[in-house]
Amino acid sequence: MLDRVIRGGTLVDGTGAPARRADVGIREGRIVAVGEIQESAREEIDASGLLVTPGWVDVHTHYDGQVTWDPEITPSSWHGVTTVVMGNCGVGFAPAEPARHDWLIGLMEGVEDIPGTALAEGITWEWESFPEYLDSIEKTPHAIDIGAQVPHGALRAYVMGPRGADHTAVPTAEEIAEMGRLAREAIAAGALGFTSSRTRNHRTKDGEPTPSLTASPEEMLGIAEALGEGGSGVFEMVADFVDLEEEFGLLRKMVEVSGRPMSISVAQSDAAPEQWRRLLDLIADAVADGLPMYAQVPPRAIGILLGLQASLNPFGGHPTFRRELAHLPHAELVERMRDPELRARLLEERPPPGLETLLGDFERLFELGDPPDYEPPPEQSIAARAAAMGVEANALAYGLMLESDGKALLYRPFLNYTNFDLDVSRQMLLDPNTVPGLGDAGAHCGMICDGSFPTYLLSHWGKDRSRGERLPLESLVKWQTADTAALVGLEDRGRILPGMRADLNLIDLEALRLEPPEMVFDLPTGGKRLIQKAKGYRQTLVAGETICADGELTGIRPGQLVRGARSNPSEPMESASQGEGSA
Repeated sequence: MLDRVIRGGTLVDGTGAPARRADVGIREGRIVAVGEIQESAREEIDASGLLVTPGWVDVHTHYDGQVTWDPEITPSSWHGVTTVVMGNCGVGFAPAEPARHDWLIGLMEGVEDIPGTALAEGITWEWESFPEYLDSIEKTPHAIDIGAQVPHGALRAYVMGPRGADHTAVPTAEEIAEMGRLAREAIAAGALGFTSSRTRNHRTKDGEPTPSLTASPEEMLGIAEALGEGGSGVFEMVADFVDLEEEFGLLRKMVEVSGRPMSISVAQSDAAPEQWRRLLDLIADAVADGLPMYAQVPPRAIGILLGLQASLNPFGGHPTFRRELAHLPHAELVERMRDPELRARLLEERPPPGLETLLGDFERLFELGDPPDYEPPPEQSIAARAAAMGVEANALAYGLMLESDGKALLYRPFLNYTNFDLDVSRQMLLDPNTVPGLGDAGAHCGMICDGSFPTYLLSHWGKDRSRGERLPLESLVKWQTADTAALVGLEDRGRILPGMRADLNLIDLEALRLEPPEMVFDLPTGGKRLIQKAKGYRQTLVAGETICADGELTGIRPGQLVRGARSNPSEPMESASQGEGSA
């Protein structure tokens, strides 16, 4: 007898094959049959009218601290995600010498906008080495599966001590060898890969550049060679590409000397709006030469949310706001800002020059709305609306922020939105060497809420887009399941085939939508974070168990630490009687 049968759903199986009606049989956490199943089961699920897809695999998250105190792994578990991969961008918490705990927290707080007080309270530090970190995670059941990667920043600090954060310090040959050895040891213990950051946008809470920014070619290639000697693991990289050819040449060389796959963050910048095309061309050249290189791309613009509860708002840099308002509790802040005299003073002031482009560019600032609109046309900008109303743009922004008791949010897209539409994202997604990523779930708690990327990918591009072409459901599902899983070596999930892990979503596509982001204060010490929920996921199953139903977590926690790459099941498991086997 089967444990469960999902009957009558429309199967979009993650292979890219056309959608079809099929049943799915599950036994002991694995899919054992796909097709018309006659065998009975302990539980039957009616999926009539629903899409049945693999669970989403999100390869770019920052749950490195949260995983130690939150067994539910929200918000990802609300969005049909059944596997997350953390440790991206070269930041994380292992290996960790006790004397460097506070520094690691400050690095994560600065780079990923996670409250340091919450990290300090929530992290238990039951480890020093990376293998010990994995052991600590494995002790606690979670709702979904978790994969970890070795972060360059933590590794450098562990081997070099305080010198690891000094950009004038050069590691010795012995220190480079030790970094490589520890990275290889971590991957042998179950880490999925090694990550590094080479962008000036990543800084500690004190404003210092991330430790790996100035790592020399000798250091990067030494670590790469060590991974190659181990014969497993992947690289995840983010860089500024100020000198595109030189920087890409180093990354390509890392793949050449190691033989290991690499993914690189790619997004369009207003400062260099065509550079992404050249970067994808370089990746395509590498692939043509037999090198496994890929790009992680966002399915919508990457932008920040501004508001009175958020980390930033258009008036937060004004002298009056900093002096009289920034320290106030929210309710008192809203009451004060409704005072006409204070309002007049704030509207006369301007943000400091460093923030004006980001916070004071009302031509690129929008009301997010309900439902949230992540592809707003230029005529919906604060500046355009204000001009049509005959008022100043900053006055309109001021009033909009005070709506919903001062909890309303404004949206400022700053990557992948140069031309005020998402055609660039569409082109990126269609490139054969890309996978969707960069959602940063678990991070940027007060400014960004992009852990909803997997839901947006399906809902916007599959049915809701009105300002351009949509994309086929079969492709959208494949990109967020089979392709993302394969990127990090997890070949045992991401497709609905016999032998695969029974991680599944049952989705009412017509009802699928994002709810507006909201600020909650549920981190340790009452720390704040933006969350976003979704409607339309009827059930999400992990290893055949329902972990979320109609937006509510069930409390069932079948998720595991994923230790290392997983092979594609070579032989289909025994099919249920009358089943089709591998459809």
